[in-house]
Amino acid sequence: MHLLRSILFALVLTVITVPYAFFATLIFWLPPMTRHRLITSWVPIMMWVIRHVLGIRYRVIGAENIPAGPAVVLSKHQSAWETIALQVIFPPLCYVLKRELLRVPFFGWALGRIPGIAIDRSAGKDALTQVVEQGRERLKEGLWVVVFPEGTRVAPGATLRYKPGGAILAKRAGVPVVPVAHNAGEFWRRNAFIKRPGEIVVSIGPVIDVKGAKATDVNEQAEAWIEGEMRRLFPHLYREEAGMPPAAGDAAAEDEGN
Repeated sequence: MHLLRSILFALVLTVITVPYAFFATLIFWLPPMTRHRLITSWVPIMMWVIRHVLGIRYRVIGAENIPAGPAVVLSKHQSAWETIALQVIFPPLCYVLKRELLRVPFFGWALGRIPGIAIDRSAGKDALTQVVEQGRERLKEGLWVVVFPEGTRVAPGATLRYKPGGAILAKRAGVPVVPVAHNAGEFWRRNAFIKRPGEIVVSIGPVIDVKGAKATDVNEQAEAWIEGEMRRLFPHLYREEAGMPPAAGDAAAEDEGN
């Protein structure tokens, strides 16, 4: 059943995304925010498909923590699901993404027409400059900016070093940081064709004020909250860390994702 659902989802995704990509290339002359609004109308459609075809639901905790003005969101990154879902959970936003994604047929073409922050990750320190310069422009335009501080998708229960780029952007732009924890990778694993039905929990943490704080301290606060919340909400993902054997269901899911 999971395989059939996933095949149907892939077909529907293609049928919907290809026309949107061509549509995105045709509206290049419109103002950036108008293009953003039109192109991202793809998102609620895909969220409906994800729920009704894949059987993946979601629940948000801490929505009251979302501030009124633009902010930098520092989020856990486990799958492609959150790159779609965060767009319906938060006000209009953009992502820090690697420039090579813009070359992906159809999806990347449309992505390139949405105001965003495309960086050359091989540029070293210059990549941080790109994040700060482009990010400040997007925030001035009224967009929120989502940064995945671990830099790549991370398997459920794993943690990578939190890079400070998002916190530095927030500090220099003078906007708060909003930390986000979730378990999307349990149902939609990295590079896995087969997705599993279930409920994803997205937890939005208290706003972290950047005034009077160093960017490194802001980054550490965000990491401490996100990783603490992950272990509070999803202790089964950290059984090995606690010296316990992985649950049978976790092992089966890992096999399915490979």
